[in-house]
Amino acid sequence: MTSTMLRRLLPVAILLLGLALFLLFDLERYFSFEMLGRHHAELASWVAAHAALAALVFVLFYALAVAFSLPIAVVITPAGGFLFGVWLGALLSVIGATLGSVAVFLAARTAFHDLFQARAGATLARLEDGFRRDSFNYLLFLRLVPVFPFWLVNIVPALLGMRLGPYTLATLIGIVPGAVVYAGVGASFGMLIDRGERPDFGVIFEWRFLLPLLGLAALSLVPVLYHRLRGKKTAP
Repeated sequence: MTSTMLRRLLPVAILLLGLALFLLFDLERYFSFEMLGRHHAELASWVAAHAALAALVFVLFYALAVAFSLPIAVVITPAGGFLFGVWLGALLSVIGATLGSVAVFLAARTAFHDLFQARAGATLARLEDGFRRDSFNYLLFLRLVPVFPFWLVNIVPALLGMRLGPYTLATLIGIVPGAVVYAGVGASFGMLIDRGERPDFGVIFEWRFLLPLLGLAALSLVPVLYHRLRGKKTAP
């Protein structure tokens, strides 16, 4: 393996190593609702005393969690709502998640895009061309529908040749609704902790939230359908 290939693989190797160490040492147990419940008073007090620093630390931590694909985002966003309020918590979560997603995107594109193109057959090449034409709308759809693994949606656009600008913007917009919902769940943490209850992290799959998200996702594909229909009409 050449030194150039090693340099290309290094960012991905670092991200995978971070995930492996997180799982190996079972660090997920430190990022749970129960742990937040034990230390919520200290955390809330520290955030109140160091608001700007706390916001920066939260964004950086969220970015690292997404970059290393750590399975704790379902707790971090609600924690943001609990510590900073619904709207600021959602905003900080969106910024952190977008930064982390960009890191994964750049690492995957650097390491695997050329290899993917070299190995792709005719079918995959057509898929890549089709995705590139409407990549912003496709990615926006994938971000809005809360059933696709977040880490996978970070990687696929890089392999299919999406540009960084549209990727970043579609990610930023697409994760806003879900962030607001989960931050809203987190805003009630204090009350739940006092009552000894657990939050419902599956709330986003309730129809009152899922239907609007699916509606927005469907709207994101309208331009794609329009271009396809227009192309058929103008074709000889």
